[in-house]
Amino acid sequence: MGQHSSGEDAPAGARHVPVALTRVADLLRPAIADRAAVLVDATLGLGGHAAALLASHPQLTLVGLDRDPQALAMAGRRLAAHADRTHLVHAVYDRIVDVLGELGLPRVDGVLFDLGVSSLQLDADERGFSYSRDADLDMRMDPTTGPTAAEVLNTYPVAELARVLREYGEERFAGRIAAAVARRRARAPLRRSAELVELLYEAVPAASRRTGGHPAKRTFQALRIEVNGELDALRTALPGALDSLAVGGRIVVLAYQSLEDRIVKRELAERSRSRTPVDLPVELPDHGPELRLLTRGAEQATEAEIAENPRAAPVRLRAAERIREAA
Repeated sequence: MGQHSSGEDAPAGARHVPVALTRVADLLRPAIADRAAVLVDATLGLGGHAAALLASHPQLTLVGLDRDPQALAMAGRRLAAHADRTHLVHAVYDRIVDVLGELGLPRVDGVLFDLGVSSLQLDADERGFSYSRDADLDMRMDPTTGPTAAEVLNTYPVAELARVLREYGEERFAGRIAAAVARRRARAPLRRSAELVELLYEAVPAASRRTGGHPAKRTFQALRIEVNGELDALRTALPGALDSLAVGGRIVVLAYQSLEDRIVKRELAERSRSRTPVDLPVELPDHGPELRLLTRGAEQATEAEIAENPRAAPVRLRAAERIREAA
């Protein structure tokens, strides 16, 4: 969603610095420069990447998706100078194929995913994404729909809550935390982030707190992913985005935690391999790789980028180019 992060406690100015902007622009340039190209920014956020790309490429048409109506409105103001070349759509990125169909754009030249929570969401206290500021336990990226974090905590069976914390937060003490939540909600429902943070300080062993970072970090991540269906949305969105790329088109994905990055890595690797049996001496027709990987593994932020924007610290960037139509 524009300027993204899974981290916390960055200075307020960080929200205006899109992560890896120069690298993103360099990777997309061969696919969108000097032609009437179409780029999908699947996580528009505050429009930082989009504004720079539209300014650099006067023939570029941008399709910007975001599930957060507030972010979409702010990005619209930021991109007003390019309004004749933008389509801003209130949608989760797993609807990318539907949105492109509705716009009559079956093929695009570039796709950008900047995953995680946007700076706008982290910095808005009332949204409840941050464990460092007390707020209602909401965590919805689209505040108009879906269950809140409080509803998850107060209504999920203990085993299901433990699964969410274990799978989405990679939380070693998921069972202990889920049991503590159950005891607490039997007395009174959890409503505020400070209540949850206090509970986590008590539930997570002190020895782990000394080495494992803030005891709330993993639980807050897990709740956010569950509330917003982030991993399921990504699993649907990535294949749709790749299928929409024209030959020569490029995709760039910025992920901020290992679960997202694993999904991206697997999908790109799968499509960059030949499907010709290894014992055959020649490539079978329509069996060659669909994609060429543009990054060796996942690229990380430079020290200079992290100094400029601390929220870039966890980023994992991967990119690929479409080299042939799918069979």
